[in-house]
This record gives sequence, C-alpha cells and structure tokens, in this order.
Amino acid sequence: MPQLIAELLVMLLIILAAAEIFTNALEHLGERLKISEGVTGSLFAAVGTALPETMIPLLALFAGTTSVSVNEEIGVGAILGAPLMLSTLSTCLMALAILGRRGATGLVTPERTGLVRDLNFFLLAFVLAALAMYVPKSAHILRVGLSFGLVLTYFIYIMMTVRASSSLVESGHGTEAGARLLLTRLRLPENMFTILLQLGLGLGLLVFGAKGFIHGIEQVSELLGISALLLSLLIIPIATELPEKVNSILWIRRGKDTLAFGNITGAMVFQGTLLPAIGIMLTPWEPRIEVLSGVLITLLAAAWLRVNARPQGLAVWVLLGNGVLYVTYLTITLSRSS
Repeated sequence: MPQLIAELLVMLLIILAAAEIFTNALEHLGERLKISEGVTGSLFAAVGTALPETMIPLLALFAGTTSVSVNEEIGVGAILGAPLMLSTLSTCLMALAILGRRGATGLVTPERTGLVRDLNFFLLAFVLAALAMYVPKSAHILRVGLSFGLVLTYFIYIMMTVRASSSLVESGHGTEAGARLLLTRLRLPENMFTILLQLGLGLGLLVFGAKGFIHGIEQVSELLGISALLLSLLIIPIATELPEKVNSILWIRRGKDTLAFGNITGAMVFQGTLLPAIGIMLTPWEPRIEVLSGVLITLLAAAWLRVNARPQGLAVWVLLGNGVLYVTYLTITLSRSS
C-alpha cells in the first residue's frame, strides 16, 4: 500500500506539471491564432484534456477483460461518470480555489454567451442520452438514430462556437498569454512549431500521468473490493478528470474565468454527446438505479449552473452548491452498495 500511495503522488505531480505546460502553450496558441477564449477553452482545451476519460470506455469495450458484462459496466460507468464529476466536483473545486480571494458572495465572470451555449447543448444532449436508456436494444434503428443525433449535435456545437469567435475577439474576449512560452527558456524560438511542440509535450504528459493514476486507483479499488460499476462511476472519473480540474483551477486563480469554465463545460458537451453515442450502440444502456441517480444529479448540476448564469456572472456559492450535489450522489451510491 505505501508503494501504491507513492506511485499516486508521483503521477499527481506529473499531472500538475503537465497542466502548467499545456495551459501555457494553449494560451500562446490561441493568441497566435487570434481566436476567442471560448474556442480555446471549450474546444481546444476541453477535447485535449478529455482524452484520458475518452480512452477508458473505449478500451474497456474493445480491449477490456474477458467478461463482457464487466467491460460494459466499466464502459457505461466511465461514460456517465465523467460529466457527473465535471458538473459537480470540478466546479466546486474551482470555487474552493478562489474562495479565499473572492469570498462566497464574490463573482465568477466567464463570457456569458459561450457558457450558456455550452450548458444548453449539454442539457439537450444528456436528456437525449437519458431517454435512450428506455429504448429497447431490439429497436436498433431508433438507437442508431439517437446516436447519430448526438454526434450531429456536437458538430453543430463546434460550428456555432467557432462562428462566434471573431466577434468575441473584437469585443475583448480574445485569448491572451499571461506568461512567456515555457520552452523559450531553453533558448528555443517562440514560433508555431515550438508552441505545438510544447502543447504535444504537455498533452502527452497529461495522458501519461492520468493513465498512471488510473492504474494506481484500480489497484487500490481491488484491495478494497469495489465493484466494476462503482469503480467506473466514482473512482475512475476522479482520476481521469484531473487534467480538466487542474487546468481550470490554474486558469481561474489567474483570473481567466472564461478559459476555466470553457475547459469544464466544453468537455461536458464533448462527453455528453460523443461518448453516450458510443454507449447507446455498444452497451445495453439500461436505466439501472445507480446509473439513473448519476444522470439525474448531473442534469440538476448543469441546470443549476444554467439558471444562475446571470449577465453579471455566477456567485462563488453557486459553484459550492454543485459540490453538495456531488456529496449527495456519493451518499446515495455508497449507501446502496453497502
């Protein structure tokens, strides 16, 4: 056990360092391309840091254990657990990171149109994904249609986000780098190649650190005797969402609220459309009680953010409320498993 804890700490340090490298490069990339913070956070950062949790259900379904049912449980849990963590625990951790500076009544001020667009698309997609659980597996054509609809929803979201970029840049929401590119300290020139090199280095370290962390968490769960579904709903997402959590905490502490929120809500849209589309097609995708409670809490958390997305911003206490929802889900799930 001490060796496992040491491994987890090392992987956590790698993730922290990788997040610093990644966010620094991403800011320079967005500034050089003259794109809005919304595109940088909701598309570039969100998709990039969503790779670890995207890989888990795919690996489980296509190259998992010899047990099909275990593979499906891990796949469904990882697909639904990721947006649950982002909408509850991740937003709460952002609030805790700035609670001392801004206070509970202080404001978080991401660019509102992008935040509202992200939350609207996520709520629409996740409701469709939830309804698909009640479609029998024998209704193959209907399931294919729902999966295609979720994929199409994400592509429409991309087009709308990119289309809004130029006007946001003109109104002062362009991406700005807050510090010099880290690789230039090694006497490398600051050009597009160096930016992409650092971006790839940061992303590679994020994936490596997250995979190592997941491996350690899986070993701990085996020692504790945790089921595959509970592992995939609760423990794996905590590890795989670390890149988003750390990136967003770094950005929000620097006052880059749009990037911080875009990284979270953009990943929610990605994971609420493409991953459920895979789950609908490749798993039973049934309304089990453990799954439904997680879906309901996720929708409540996203709706809570959407209702409180006022023109002046969101109060810090609103984000802390999402943490209460996570504790509620944790209590329900653990009480049923005991």
